[in-house]
Amino acid sequence: MSSLPTPSSSEKSELPIPQDATRIQKDKTKTERGADTHAEHASDSEVSHEDKPKLHTSGKPELTEDDCYDKLGFCFPTWKKWTILTVIFLVQMSMNFNTGVYSNAVPGLVEEFHISEQAARVGQCVFLVAYAFGCELWAPWSEEFGRWPIMQLSLFLVNIWQIPCAVAPNFGTIVVCRVLGGLSSAGGSVTLGMTADMWEADDQGYAVAYVVLSSVGGSTVGPFFGGMIGQWLNWHWVFWMQLIVGAITQAIHFVIVPETRATILIDREAKRRRKEGEDIWGPNELKTPRLDVHDVLRIWIRPFEMFIREPIVLFLSLLSGFSDALIFVFTESFSLVFEQWSFSTLAVGLTFGSILIGYVLAYFIFLPDIYRQIQTRRKSGAASRLAERRLLLLLFIAPLEPIGLLGFAWTSMGPPIPWIAPCIFACMIAMANYAIYMATIDYMVAAYGPYSASATGGNGFARDFLAGIATMYSTPMYQNMGSKYHLQWASTLLGCVGFLVLIPIYVFYWKGPAIRAKSKFAQQLAADRDRHTESRRASQARASVGA
Repeated sequence: MSSLPTPSSSEKSELPIPQDATRIQKDKTKTERGADTHAEHASDSEVSHEDKPKLHTSGKPELTEDDCYDKLGFCFPTWKKWTILTVIFLVQMSMNFNTGVYSNAVPGLVEEFHISEQAARVGQCVFLVAYAFGCELWAPWSEEFGRWPIMQLSLFLVNIWQIPCAVAPNFGTIVVCRVLGGLSSAGGSVTLGMTADMWEADDQGYAVAYVVLSSVGGSTVGPFFGGMIGQWLNWHWVFWMQLIVGAITQAIHFVIVPETRATILIDREAKRRRKEGEDIWGPNELKTPRLDVHDVLRIWIRPFEMFIREPIVLFLSLLSGFSDALIFVFTESFSLVFEQWSFSTLAVGLTFGSILIGYVLAYFIFLPDIYRQIQTRRKSGAASRLAERRLLLLLFIAPLEPIGLLGFAWTSMGPPIPWIAPCIFACMIAMANYAIYMATIDYMVAAYGPYSASATGGNGFARDFLAGIATMYSTPMYQNMGSKYHLQWASTLLGCVGFLVLIPIYVFYWKGPAIRAKSKFAQQLAADRDRHTESRRASQARASVGA
């Protein structure tokens, strides 16, 4: 699953996506992380100790990011950042593996519990729908109590719910535990948030692209390896394998990943300084109550409010959701399509490799574009920060989705057409799916600044929710649409819809600034930026007087 402007402090607690708010930006070249940058911030921190510390409303001195910048995730060595991010990559893959591998248990569930295939797919549907809500539910807790404990708790609960699924005496047990497992999945609300903990807004492109690859790739790795499970093992092993993968992932996360949330690290530094005799307190230590119910409800509601009221969020989220739903339609339709070539369960699973290849290709296509954007921002500054620039590459890649669907449709006719033909078009669809997720996240972060967490939250919700619904209609659609060419007409319909949902991309590219100018969130963002500008000027003036 694709960051930018600095958020206001009032909104900081809700941001699981690319930005953390109050860090200073004293040097435009501090994106070059190294010893010089580390020393610079250490020096800044020493200077701040000579000044009078910021006083909280309670009257106690409060430690800020400016005072201990060198202790935060932004100053981690590059190797440490990417080690952490690689573990997060595995975590995201593990969670999305759970969404995709379930389809391989359907035949066994039908035989074991004497239910229809459509009824058996309910387990996958409810997991994805619950996953959509789970990502939103976990967000404020990770902001308040830290990324590490929340991710550990999420992984633990997800793993626990695999056990009753694996030994379920009836199908109802599986459905209930799948719902609980979906709600327990923190997903992108934490993983993307950790990129904001370690990279400045203008430098997050590579990290976000990496996390997005894990998000889209995990749902395809499931059926890829699920084919092997279905070939040699019974349905119980679909859930045991989820438990094994989840337990290994949790152990790696437990050992390797430290806390990255800025407010938690500031609290720890404040406690350390108090032991040395300094009277200083962290932001969470001074917050009463620690987690306000009103704030939590506001954070939970805002993504849905923006989804309904903001045209940009609505249409791009629907596009992203439609694109992700296609992958789960493929999960259900591949067995119908490739049985025409007499593929075994294992062989059908391996055909999902074409989708994985498409994701990897799209990832590498985006890397030069990310580099270009970074260089442009460094050379041109604020003049280059127009949000619509983030959609430029998508204008060319997005049409691969409907083109791929139409090509997949009319090459899915069995011999004498070679089986590789529909795989090639599936690869094209995957490239477009990655590009849509990456670019829409990147664009909404740049467009909505402090409200980007809510905007991208709506995006993620749409992807998971629509994917869950897709698992219920995909197979009936491919089996019953038309007569002789039912497989072909189903994909053709999706391709035609694909052309329609692409239209907003081009509208927002050309008319985005005018649309955002009418948005209450964009107007609030402009006011926040003005306040930040005045604050920075005042800070610079005080620094000049002190010098």
